Amino acid sequence: MVTCISSLTCLTLLPKPLFNHINLIKNFTLLKNFKPQKSNFYSLMLSPKSLSSLSLHNCSDPKSYLQTPLASNDDLVILGIETSCDDTAAAVVRSNGDILSQVVSSQADLLAKYGGVAPKMAEEAHSQVIDQVVQEALDKAKLTESDLSAVAVTIGPGLSLCLRVGVQKARKLAGSHSLPLVNVHHMEAHALVVRLTEREVQFPFMALLISGGHNILILARELGQYLQLGTTIDDAIGEAYDKTAKWLGLDLRRSGGLAIEELAREGDAGSIKFKVPMKQHKDCNFSYAGLKTQVRLAIESKNIDAEIPISSASTEDQSSRADVAASFQRVAVLHLEEKCERAIEWALEMEPFMKHLQSLSACLKVVSGGVASNQYVRDRLDQVAKKKGLQLVCPPPSLCTDNGVMVAWTGIEHFRVGRFDPPPPANELEDARLDLRPRWPLGEEYARGKSEARSLRTARMHPSLTSMIQASQQEENT
Repeated sequence: MVTCISSLTCLTLLPKPLFNHINLIKNFTLLKNFKPQKSNFYSLMLSPKSLSSLSLHNCSDPKSYLQTPLASNDDLVILGIETSCDDTAAAVVRSNGDILSQVVSSQADLLAKYGGVAPKMAEEAHSQVIDQVVQEALDKAKLTESDLSAVAVTIGPGLSLCLRVGVQKARKLAGSHSLPLVNVHHMEAHALVVRLTEREVQFPFMALLISGGHNILILARELGQYLQLGTTIDDAIGEAYDKTAKWLGLDLRRSGGLAIEELAREGDAGSIKFKVPMKQHKDCNFSYAGLKTQVRLAIESKNIDAEIPISSASTEDQSSRADVAASFQRVAVLHLEEKCERAIEWALEMEPFMKHLQSLSACLKVVSGGVASNQYVRDRLDQVAKKKGLQLVCPPPSLCTDNGVMVAWTGIEHFRVGRFDPPPPANELEDARLDLRPRWPLGEEYARGKSEARSLRTARMHPSLTSMIQASQQEENT
């Protein structure tokens, strides 16, 4: 398993009817009066008012596109492409929930070689396999490009060099076959994939996304509308797990969460008194940098040599490593529990009628892969959920790490409500400027979620997905 792989936990707070998808593209086959202008992400909020002014930016054959009937909401087939970090992934998904294909090319060997993600090496690896991965996804689905309704691709957040490979491929394919393009937020895709596998998960719900680089608590009110309750102010839990695993001489080709959990079973969780991070901060933000330092100092004090694999260490040394792993895991997850429980309380305050619905099928979703595949993490978060009357739900492990299915499904969700861009130009230059968003917030910050300890850089950060969609909706209403 890889350092940058994302995983997700999702707390459904309020069951209500699924988002009322506006079937705006089902009943028309011809869009008129296109006016070439600069296209931007989710600029096409289709409505009866806007159908007559739909723009097709640089479409190589606008007449052909305009005269082609678009698939109905019930029969969409979308190809999803994901290259935000170190897995090259593609999948074909139908809007009825059928996963027609799923292909992932892992960079686990590169990760083990470099001890983490090396952006340039990751980019080269993506470039070498992207064509093969996409073609294999189409072949396994027994489809060709002409059978697709649209192409969805992750444009952020992630590593710029890696994002570029996927976006270039998506634009080339979409342009060559006059297919609409849906630009996808990586973290939203992780949050929404549960709606593919667990249809009872409805808006609003709360999501805890935990990965190598992210810890985010969000309240998902509806599609594209997210409120950030808390986030990482320095290092995320996935980073802490992976670094601890490395310092303990564990196998880096596996997930840090799984490796630490396995070793921790043999250790004493109370043997080392690590301090729980941010106890004095009554917010929902996370910090694992200090815990990492505590762990490193403990390892040094026990003279543990990471160059010696644990399988080759003495019995005494193995016992010391197990104690460190168990003590670290206890405190790392306790920090996760405390912040998650407070966030649930905040969400319930914003949705006060929630207390009358606690007997209904509200749920807690913990995906496999990365940190959240750790059974200890699952068990502890399950206790938090049950304490609030929630239920644990887990989608299949194959949809928990970075994958093309989540991108394709998110593309379907947004395409259904008219959020997509027209086909790119078929002859787009290789060095064309692309809309990549390496630092792209998912939602707006909740006022109580802001922390004095937070020191996130804001330079070159794109407006959040939520604010972009809200601005587009306001423009449509004027």
